[in-house]
Amino acid sequence: MISKDMKINNLVCLLVLMFFSSSVEAQKYWDNINTKESTLGISEVFQTFDTEDFKLKVVRASQTVAALGPNANPDFDFTPGDRLEKRDKDSLYHLGDINLRIREGNGKWKGYSTAHKRMEVIPLQPYGNILAAADLSNTLPKDIPVNLQRYYELDDGDLVLRFRITNTQSQSIEIGALGVPMVFNNILEGNSLDEAHAQNVFFDPYIGKDAGYLEVKRLSGNGPALLVLPKENMAFEAYRPLLDGLTPRSTVFEGFHEWMVYSKAYSEQEWKGISQWNEPSSLVLSPNESKDFALKIVLSDGIKDIPKTLIKEERPVATAIPGYILPMDVNGQLFLNYLFDVDKINVEPKGALIVTKNSQTATNLKKYSVQGKKWGDARITIIYEDGLEQSIHYKVIKSETEVVKDFGHFLTTEQWFDDATDIFGRSPSVITYDYEKQEQVRQDGRAWIGGLSDEGGAGSWLGAIMKQLIQPEKAEIDKLQRFVEETLWGGLQQSEGPDMYGVRKSLFYYEPDSLPKGTYDKDINFTTWAAWNHKNANEYGRSYNYPHVAAAYMVMYRLSRYYKNLVDSRSWEWYLKNAYHTSVAMVEKAPYYAQFGQMEGSVFLLILQDLKNENYTEMASDLERRMKERADHWRALEYPFGSEMPWDSTGQEEVYMWSDYFGYDEKALVTLKAILAYMPNIPHWAYNGNARRYWDFLYAGKAGETSRVERQIHHYGSSLNAIPVLQHYREHPDDFYLLQVGYGGLLGGIANITQDGFGPAAFHSFPSSLKIDGISGDYGSGFYGYAVNSGSYLFEHEDFGWLAFGGNLTMSEGVVTAEITTAARSKVYIASKKLWLTLDAGKFDKVIFNTRTDEVTVVLDGKTKYTPNAYLRIDTDTELPFKKVRGAYEIPLSDKKIHIKI
Repeated sequence: MISKDMKINNLVCLLVLMFFSSSVEAQKYWDNINTKESTLGISEVFQTFDTEDFKLKVVRASQTVAALGPNANPDFDFTPGDRLEKRDKDSLYHLGDINLRIREGNGKWKGYSTAHKRMEVIPLQPYGNILAAADLSNTLPKDIPVNLQRYYELDDGDLVLRFRITNTQSQSIEIGALGVPMVFNNILEGNSLDEAHAQNVFFDPYIGKDAGYLEVKRLSGNGPALLVLPKENMAFEAYRPLLDGLTPRSTVFEGFHEWMVYSKAYSEQEWKGISQWNEPSSLVLSPNESKDFALKIVLSDGIKDIPKTLIKEERPVATAIPGYILPMDVNGQLFLNYLFDVDKINVEPKGALIVTKNSQTATNLKKYSVQGKKWGDARITIIYEDGLEQSIHYKVIKSETEVVKDFGHFLTTEQWFDDATDIFGRSPSVITYDYEKQEQVRQDGRAWIGGLSDEGGAGSWLGAIMKQLIQPEKAEIDKLQRFVEETLWGGLQQSEGPDMYGVRKSLFYYEPDSLPKGTYDKDINFTTWAAWNHKNANEYGRSYNYPHVAAAYMVMYRLSRYYKNLVDSRSWEWYLKNAYHTSVAMVEKAPYYAQFGQMEGSVFLLILQDLKNENYTEMASDLERRMKERADHWRALEYPFGSEMPWDSTGQEEVYMWSDYFGYDEKALVTLKAILAYMPNIPHWAYNGNARRYWDFLYAGKAGETSRVERQIHHYGSSLNAIPVLQHYREHPDDFYLLQVGYGGLLGGIANITQDGFGPAAFHSFPSSLKIDGISGDYGSGFYGYAVNSGSYLFEHEDFGWLAFGGNLTMSEGVVTAEITTAARSKVYIASKKLWLTLDAGKFDKVIFNTRTDEVTVVLDGKTKYTPNAYLRIDTDTELPFKKVRGAYEIPLSDKKIHIKI
């Protein structure tokens, strides 16, 4: 007889095989690299230099960086110096390398790199503030038409990396690509979570031309952050993945990128036809002309101190309210902090944004109003009086209300699958969709994509159900009730027997011998591990499937309980009890992975709150006990963010929420710091609040050329990680940095939805693509994050004044009025009062705060056919003249808007 433990171990082995396959391939690459000849020269002497902030170590033979550590922590290295003996081969990039593409006359572009064929460089005699210098001719092809020199030098104590390029020809040449590889230690291969958080870094680009920079942060979020800044002629024009480097990409290595000053040659070839973040440019060098290109490397005391460090370094700092994803009905603001005045502002595409200058702030910051006019990417280029150019990247979207409405409509029409003959029992449902083919995805070599489970298959129906939480639509809910009754309960989820409440891994499976001939598409590759057979697809041991189902029941419960006649197929009790039983089943039937934080794991806390509100004491106590056991386990770990991946940005959401709930403040703070290490605050819609994820195009994106390891733009991690960030902000309302990052991630959750309502898995960051992914994939998890976390925030900034995130603000004689613009219009936070107002039903129209009397007035929309009452929750001891029902004030609505003083 096979024991339960043996079954669990077998399942673990299977999942490890599935999701670590790319890591296994990575190890094969490493083994292959180790057989190659060492060419970097690490057997020779190293040179070590001290600056005010750093200890710099370079390889004498190549004069590339061998180590770069902060003086405050001499045991830490920002670069992958711990792998120097493995990475001392040709075509393995190091900090200090440079890549060029050059052409003479109208000839073809030719590429040159200091990394591809290592030879000992020619040292130059240091002088003045120069620490080390070299002529790089030996390590470059003989036909290169320039002389290239590299300098490590000091600038008022700061470390500078400088390249000098001289045209050695008798005619002008054109440099169409110039890139400096940004090689820092993001190679996680072989490291435990504790080791990775102690030793490794992540880095994020601000592709902002002369104002651009790169921020490098430890995975723990602790210690100083490193900033790479332009020093001379180093506009950050593009950010190119170094796909020609031999360090293998996998789930344990996102890859290296390079800071590109010029990118015209790539825009004419590999990136042809793709609109780039900045206009590609080139440089023409006259005969014997030289030009210097320099970067400065500095430290910031911490991640939150990066804006202060930029100001100290006299770099332009931009702050956009509510961020760089701008709904068309929101009056945005832009604040600029720079020594020089603005000479000119250009907007591309023309008319996409209206930028209007306002009066300066109290500290003389430049203030502008920004209004989105045309849907899509928009770039503001600011030219300052000193000639510096700064590009700021916006995404203009429809109003949140329209975006969500379009999303719900697309899901329940184009993605609505209703075929009673479906042999896999998936009808009716909301199924995966291929936007490029404009068709439903009913089969895929990865079973889960068409199987309605796992994030990649459940994403669409999860998104459709979560949409109803914030914008209920009766016709859509009627379809989703059918899905729950006919497909979810008794199909995807076991409805009877010993495995009752277990959630299957997939309804679709590959077993051609047991099904009629012609069942499977002959053009699809079903030969990989991902083509699960019936037995494999029917397993209940993948914990990550349970939160999707629990969320569906939670939403149906709330629609049934707080609205009238929206749900009629089951009672509210049935939905709530199923939500509870599904939560318990995850722990019982999927114990191995239940030890980790789950994506959407915050749903279990929402269900617990619902159980308590209904006085379901026994169920609530049981669920709380089980969740506390998990939280106690996390509390005992240094960095409790494990999953089926070596490193992940999935579990932090739930780990934080339960740690916060049970008062494990230290662990909650550890979690928050880790989130901020991979979730930046940057003046670019694609990166601001974008929680790092780089492998799910493989598992949940469209199969084909874009199925690759690649930094994903606003994958579901953005809005999920925004949940703990904004939760922590509400507990620490003076921390403006958290509000910026959290709100960036929140709106990132809907940024990629198309004009007609399609929600893609994520956006491709490679400059050869810069487009949404082709299928819906796992997007629903991201919309969950938006749906449960959508809210409006009123904040008084010491310099910017009163600000609104999720609303339009006006002020008159000390009275602040915020017109609420979110799709849900159900949550408002007033920071100065630490006041969190939420509605289980009904909608806020306005919130009015009298700063002189400290009085708050909320204005509620009138009643609708399905909303005769509003249910208002206030997290203070305030008493209102209304009946309390399940902890909320039940407020009878009328045909007109009503005003309530709090």
